[in-house]
Amino acid sequence: MVKVAMISDLHLDVNQQDPVVVAQQQADYLRRQGVGIYLIAGDVSNYFAKSLAFVTQLQQLLAPAQVRFIAGNHDMLHDITYAGLESPQTPVYLHQGYLDVSGTNWRVIGNNGWYDYEFADNLVNRDFLTWKRAYWIDSSIEQPQSDPARMAVVLDQVTAQLEQAKSRDKRVLFMTHFVPRREYIRYTDDDRFWNMANALMGSPRLGQLLQNYSVSDSLFGHVHRRFTPTQLDGTTYYNQAVGYHNRRIDEWSQPDFYTEWQRQLKILELK
Repeated sequence: MVKVAMISDLHLDVNQQDPVVVAQQQADYLRRQGVGIYLIAGDVSNYFAKSLAFVTQLQQLLAPAQVRFIAGNHDMLHDITYAGLESPQTPVYLHQGYLDVSGTNWRVIGNNGWYDYEFADNLVNRDFLTWKRAYWIDSSIEQPQSDPARMAVVLDQVTAQLEQAKSRDKRVLFMTHFVPRREYIRYTDDDRFWNMANALMGSPRLGQLLQNYSVSDSLFGHVHRRFTPTQLDGTTYYNQAVGYHNRRIDEWSQPDFYTEWQRQLKILELK
């Protein structure tokens, strides 16, 4: 049996947290809990190098336990190219990679994910790309293709990853950043901001793919609302986002970052 701890959307810089202090606190807590694998589903910070440095420090502090992360849209904002995101980087970066859980038949698969506007299919004749460039933080992320085309690449990657796991009869815990199911999307009957933003949340085609391959569990982030683990079409979904705490947006129920992180952390026992 191996304990796997899961979290997402730490947003260390937005939440004005010292990465060195946070890494030590988390490592100490996870060690006390006997955690063997720690998964972070993106949005560690607004700079890829800072996110990678934080996770690398955690790995050093927690060894021999293993730490893995994937990039969220915030990690992609600065100091990393599309080609860089698609490259292996270091072992702690799990995009397009996998980690077999020692002593079990489980495999953790990681893919950053993306979006294809299909969660906003209730809106007709909208120019999502122009809206994104005007209002959404992702406008600074460079890529060599359209958003739907980028999502098509993701689906091809994930299909290959799941095919490989299937060929080895592995039970899969899949980690991504963007939303894979419509049940986590907020719709309203008016023309509010979030109806357009839904286009940039993820893709229902990813959730369908996970269903097709009978994926056991999936961790994702990106949306900061609080959800209990839910089984949908055979897959149990976990959104364990810490989210924002500042003057403009306060999503926490606890008084400080460490306590909120503990509240949001989910620990599974994989056998």
